[in-house]
Amino acid sequence: MEIRQEGCQYTLYKEQTAIGAARLEAGHVWVEIDPAWRQRGYGSYLLKELLRQNGGLDPKQKSHFTAALPEEEAARALATKFDFVPAGDRLVRRRVPDLSAVGFCHDFLAARLAPGGLYIDATCGNGHDTEFLCRLAGPSGRVLALDIQQQAVDATNARLAQAGLDGIGRAVRQDHARLGEVAAPNSADCVVFNFGWLPGAAHNVHSTAEGSIPALQAALTALKPGGILAAVLYSGQVIGSGEKEAALAFFRALPLTRYTVLVCEFANWADTAPLPCFIIKK
Repeated sequence: MEIRQEGCQYTLYKEQTAIGAARLEAGHVWVEIDPAWRQRGYGSYLLKELLRQNGGLDPKQKSHFTAALPEEEAARALATKFDFVPAGDRLVRRRVPDLSAVGFCHDFLAARLAPGGLYIDATCGNGHDTEFLCRLAGPSGRVLALDIQQQAVDATNARLAQAGLDGIGRAVRQDHARLGEVAAPNSADCVVFNFGWLPGAAHNVHSTAEGSIPALQAALTALKPGGILAAVLYSGQVIGSGEKEAALAFFRALPLTRYTVLVCEFANWADTAPLPCFIIKK
């Protein structure tokens, strides 16, 4: 089978014979299969491919599709299979991006921090958090990113340059356990940690409790009153649970008179799922 696309039109071919067609215009979907070829799964194949090519099956993308209310039972069953639901005089399929631990941290920080000031990415990796912090800090702010691996520093600086944000943020090679050497006490509005390993690199190089606990303590010292520390904790077969458990113990021992601590568990995720945590300095 083959699907050929010309503009908004998708045509399904089987052995050079056109057996079905679909259109997508302004989010509105229309699908038709030749009667001689119905009830064989070709409608599902065509609709699934149309949705896939336009972000409808990507859990990280927001999508919105509509379709006419079908009269035939088979067409209604096909629409239901792909999560179209009746809404007035039409069918609607809406998806919102799946919530991730990192995305949740970004939403939390964006809702509570204003442009300007000093933002620190203590584990910059490939620069996704650093770029987010630069956009949050704005032209009047400053972002400092750290990583122990030169590969991560280079990737982050390249990412910022490509996005036109290198005037706001920069990455330097520095162990996060020595964060206190580059951030003065009470100077930072936000410090972000995304523990684990560098995505795309060897998994045998990863953060550990021995370095991360001193880094968390240094970050709290660097925070201004009202500043926020955000950390995503990981566990699993490769890295074990030592760092995660040590960080949780550190968080839970912090005095309530000086800090508000949030540990945000996704209750129906696996025990090894990433765990977003926040500390607000009083």
